[in-house]
Amino acid sequence: MMGRRTRDQGKLFYEFWLEDRIPENHLLRRMNVFVTAALADLHKELEPFYSDIGRPSVDPELMIRMLLVGYCYGIRSERRLCQEVQLHLAYRWFCKLDLDDAIPHHSTFSANRLGRFRESDVLRYIFERVVWSAMAMGLVKGEGFAVDASVLEANASRYHGVPPDEIDWTDRQRQKRAVAEYLAAMEADPPAVTVHDAGNDDGGPEQPRRRQTDRKAPKVISPSDPASAWTAKANKRVQFGYGLNYLIDIEHAVIVDVEATPARTYDEVEATRTMIDRTERCFDLRPKRLAADTAYGIGRFLGWLVKEKRITPHIPVWDKSARDDGTFSRSDFRWDRRSGVYICPAGRPLRSTGTVHDGTTLRYRATLEDCRSCRLKEQCCPKAPLRYVSRDVDEDAREVARAKMKTKAFLRSRDERKRVEMRFAHLKTHHGFERLRLRGLSGARDEFLLAAIVQNLKTLALRLVKPPPDLAVA
Repeated sequence: MMGRRTRDQGKLFYEFWLEDRIPENHLLRRMNVFVTAALADLHKELEPFYSDIGRPSVDPELMIRMLLVGYCYGIRSERRLCQEVQLHLAYRWFCKLDLDDAIPHHSTFSANRLGRFRESDVLRYIFERVVWSAMAMGLVKGEGFAVDASVLEANASRYHGVPPDEIDWTDRQRQKRAVAEYLAAMEADPPAVTVHDAGNDDGGPEQPRRRQTDRKAPKVISPSDPASAWTAKANKRVQFGYGLNYLIDIEHAVIVDVEATPARTYDEVEATRTMIDRTERCFDLRPKRLAADTAYGIGRFLGWLVKEKRITPHIPVWDKSARDDGTFSRSDFRWDRRSGVYICPAGRPLRSTGTVHDGTTLRYRATLEDCRSCRLKEQCCPKAPLRYVSRDVDEDAREVARAKMKTKAFLRSRDERKRVEMRFAHLKTHHGFERLRLRGLSGARDEFLLAAIVQNLKTLALRLVKPPPDLAVA
């Protein structure tokens, strides 16, 4: 016999304890232990940014907890976030709200995120507190780091790019936060002239390889978010974007630092220096090795790692010296370390004047007499009167990286480096974080910090809080 519900109307009053309604294995309950510790001194940090008079403001801890819920569950809109917290019991419990407590208005988030939170750098403070918790729990070994960057689309239309020299900022545009921030940065640090050199190309004048040695002026910028970069790196579609840079500890993929940059390879490599220095300064972590992809295998960065930081690079070397026309490549020339010369396949020396070209390379030249009488000239420099070889000023560091590429440890690091790539994949797939909502470099920085905080909290919750038996089996 089929049963039917006979009650048409629910009870007028319900009596229950919200604590009992949240399962023990719920993600927010697991995260709450570490969030409580990270926010313990939040009011003390923000106290200088609040007035001593006036009406009481919304509790900043409540807003931070609501933002963590939003970034954890992919709720990108603050308006929708307020609606979800209004309805969801677990969200209310995590935010320390009772059933009859009022939810803050969505406009409160904009005022605080762009004001007190950004001025106090409280998101960086919370991120560091979470990393300290991971270190205290033994999830950060500090022996090996991995770094990578991923492009996230900026909150700017890709159909409205304008060349920088053609845009005339109006007073109304200058009042926008992202534009004012960009113009202030341009006045403080104007872009340098782009310089090109032969790089590591070891051929004659007929095969120059150009390498950027300084920041390149953008071809187009967005009038609404001019700090974002015009890029085709993400999904092979041209768009404005920012680079999300993660520095992780390989042991458990804990994010030890995060940095926002325009989506350009040059800025992403330079951001790695900032993150490594800041990690050493904040957490006293000095890794023995750093794993990265070929984009980081340029001479100046490898030289900085090996000479200044004493970090072994597990990074493929960026090298375009090989030739495909049948003539000798640089690898066919032997480097004589004692004499400081290259020895050509015919046994003749190539010497340098010691002049550093564009701050990156030394050129080693053969003599005109040696090349004219050489029986191997057609295999060496058939279209040039003599042969020269370029050597990076940080070639010793490049050789260290090349030697590591042949070891089993490098192969292991190559596999471990995928953990940072998985961080990006999880962020975009499970957290719905593919496009920024805030504009400007500082807005990207705030969003990236919140995303990294949530990912680290999930790592702490899932690895350290023992799940119930039914979840452990799954």
